[in-house]
Amino acid sequence: MSQVNLLSTKTLSAEQRQVFLDADMDLLEQDFIEIKNNLFELDKINKNLIFSSQNAVLSLIEQNGWEALKTKSVFCVGIKTKELLEQNGFTVDVYLDYASELAEIITLIYNKESYTFLSGNLRKETLPEALKASGITFNEIEVYETKLAPFKISEQEKFDGILFFSPSAVESYLTNNKIKNEICFCVGTTTAKTLETNKTKNIVIAQTPTIEEVIEEVIEYYKTESE
Repeated sequence: MSQVNLLSTKTLSAEQRQVFLDADMDLLEQDFIEIKNNLFELDKINKNLIFSSQNAVLSLIEQNGWEALKTKSVFCVGIKTKELLEQNGFTVDVYLDYASELAEIITLIYNKESYTFLSGNLRKETLPEALKASGITFNEIEVYETKLAPFKISEQEKFDGILFFSPSAVESYLTNNKIKNEICFCVGTTTAKTLETNKTKNIVIAQTPTIEEVIEEVIEYYKTESE
């Protein structure tokens, strides 16, 4: 089988990149979104904190006096978000892979509590709608902005697979490019749904929504192809 050519829609770490080098795959990286952290006040924070991304954690720890919040209970989406919170001294009470799962647990079991949801400007309505529908006390602070960074890939470039890590990256990629016959490797179901709408059915979704798991799916997919 000829060398596999891949496009990652975000810049990977040296360790993540090495996996593709070891597998003799050719990788092009291009950031299709940009993250900008907001400044915000910490005076209207409820008893429990909700994070649905690592970006929200990174924004919080840039704020003055954020350490005072480490005593609060934390609910979050994603193992990587949990790990980042714990590295910074927070105790995570509940974490799940998807916002819909977290919403279900909060509304069923922790519905008497009050929450502050630290979110981004492009967050889905899943959590807020579920909390509102259940009459749960919460407020929301927009702590970071996701901006699309569209980029036109040269017509000369031919890829076997494209790696997508967010719905925003899909939207940004499709601004100036089309999905042809490439296999699209997605971090989760929400990202996959963004692609499914008339774009492609060639989709592989990671078992758990992490970058590492997406990379594992890529390696496994092309290993099976070559057998």
